[in-house]
Amino acid sequence: MNCLPVELAHRLADRPAEHRWLVEGLWADEAVGIVGGEPKCCKSFLALDLAVAVASGAPCLRRYPVPRPGRVLLYAAEDALYLVRRRLDGICRAAGVVLADLDVHVITVPTLRLDHAGDRERLAATVAALRPRLLLLDPFVRLHRIDENVSGEVAPLLAYLRELQRRHQLSVVVVHHARKGAARARAGQALRGSSEFHAWGDSNLYLRRVGEQLTLTVEHRAAASITGITLALAGDGDGLALGVLDRQLDLDATSGQPSAQDRVERVLAAATAPLAVAELRRVCRIRTSTLCAILADLVRAGRLRRTAAGYLLASR
Repeated sequence: MNCLPVELAHRLADRPAEHRWLVEGLWADEAVGIVGGEPKCCKSFLALDLAVAVASGAPCLRRYPVPRPGRVLLYAAEDALYLVRRRLDGICRAAGVVLADLDVHVITVPTLRLDHAGDRERLAATVAALRPRLLLLDPFVRLHRIDENVSGEVAPLLAYLRELQRRHQLSVVVVHHARKGAARARAGQALRGSSEFHAWGDSNLYLRRVGEQLTLTVEHRAAASITGITLALAGDGDGLALGVLDRQLDLDATSGQPSAQDRVERVLAAATAPLAVAELRRVCRIRTSTLCAILADLVRAGRLRRTAAGYLLASR
């Protein structure tokens, strides 16, 4: 009988391995999880923004960098294909990229049922053939005919997606609805159906709308969570895309104190080695969304370089 692998306690690593991101701050590399929220909370817009960012390398929501772009495979079960195309075009316009240049593949079958063995096999074969970095399924409720309140029926479908993730080393994003009237519940507990959904996710994004204000909460299994990110849907005509309403930079500009960007540049100027996002956030005391926006702007301006170990001034 084969034994389980073991290690002496004193030989275990004394610190976690460097966290790897699909989208910095928003989605861990090779993570499964949920984009959740009540109806009309722009869940599909957020999921498609993730898709455009991963395929193009442009920051998600114009704020969150993508370290290693790659192919995206998506299935939009609820929307007509022309509407998916229109939304992707609008997000691409906001991101400054061209849809025709992106490696985004759309599954076009009218139905895909994860509770059918044949459909699971076809999806697995498609993933194996295309080798995407990100698989996006929107929404979960259109992918089955099970009872979402019964853990014993939900768990096998989520286990299948986890097995896909592990076998093919990709990230899996599933769009899922929250319960109506669950505005006061904790974000993950507001998801409709079994608690399996919340427990399953390595990275989860939750959208809520209060009046006209749309807020994003980010939860990770192995990284700090982020709360209170304010988003808005903006654009011209059909070219709509979500964006971050980040007031922190405006406050810095009028407070008489060094701006967030100044603090980041001063810390990097004093550093003797590249600094990771987590370390910069701790030292500069800046929200992850603000920090990632500053770093992306400074890299584009040629003032910073991004390395595998973190960020450093371009002059070094």
